[in-house]
Amino acid sequence: MIRPPRFWSLQRLSVPSLLLAPVAGLYGWVAGRRMRRKPKATAAVPVICVGNYVVGGAGKTPTALALARIARAQGLNPGFLTRGYGGSAREPLLVNPDLHDAARVGDEALLLAEAGPVVVSPDRPAGLPLLERAGVDLIIMDDGFQNPSLRKDLSLIVVDGATGIGNGRVFPAGPLRAPLRTQLIRTDAVLIVGDGKPGDRIVRRAARAGKIILKAKLEPAAMQVWGPRSFLAFAGIGRPEKFFNTLDRAGVPLADVKAFPDHHAYTAEDARKLLARADAETLDLITTSKDHARLARQEGDLARLRERTRVFQVRMHFENEARIAALIAETVRRVATR
Repeated sequence: MIRPPRFWSLQRLSVPSLLLAPVAGLYGWVAGRRMRRKPKATAAVPVICVGNYVVGGAGKTPTALALARIARAQGLNPGFLTRGYGGSAREPLLVNPDLHDAARVGDEALLLAEAGPVVVSPDRPAGLPLLERAGVDLIIMDDGFQNPSLRKDLSLIVVDGATGIGNGRVFPAGPLRAPLRTQLIRTDAVLIVGDGKPGDRIVRRAARAGKIILKAKLEPAAMQVWGPRSFLAFAGIGRPEKFFNTLDRAGVPLADVKAFPDHHAYTAEDARKLLARADAETLDLITTSKDHARLARQEGDLARLRERTRVFQVRMHFENEARIAALIAETVRRVATR
């Protein structure tokens, strides 16, 4: 995963963005045309897509987990469908955390598997039979909003309030995966995670388009007591600085931080360096659930790193959970009558 260039976040027209405009125009035309295709397949059960407008992370996986929790409270049996980004699986695969690691199915799939059946399938429709056999009556699709192959019954778009849609331009001139108008047309609801003026701007655009606006915050999953030692935090996610800031706000005593690229596949050398630094400076280690999942089913130094690293777990807290529950119930009722 590339690290976002600084000009993506600039609201004014920048030279790099201007120079990349022709390439972005072609990319946007292809991406928009693809999104306008008719779906190849329709699932027998409702499909809720949790997506985002831009490249990089925005909180899709915590949102998918929160939706599953709400769905279960309604008596539903939700399952997850994901591409398995970062994993090597090319054929549909029902995830088994006791057999599969992140190199095989991706880190998101391992986290989702803690909450229900997960099928990894780069070809989304091909994964439907496995979910059907698993007995799910609701499919939550983690990512895949721009992929037209499977019909979505509810598209919930997650937007980071601190970054919004950046400069509002299509990749590579900006962070958008496709032209915003094309994406907005296919959006049912926009979930703004956290606060910030960039998020306010997309709220105005979505509101003018008549979309449902929802708000949420990522917060610690449980109250924890920290200390007496300070921590060395490490993370290989889309915006590691966001994780580090969250630790700081939660009162975690941080001595230093170490950022890795998104979906980083940790090596034995990475583990040795982190462990050596922690030992030399008498520090404890802490990371994200995704990074910890990437260290599962490893041996040697990587196994030692996982064993010695504390996980800072977060959950998605909706400002109006009742509205989310109503959206899920409405979607289930609508699909039942089609």
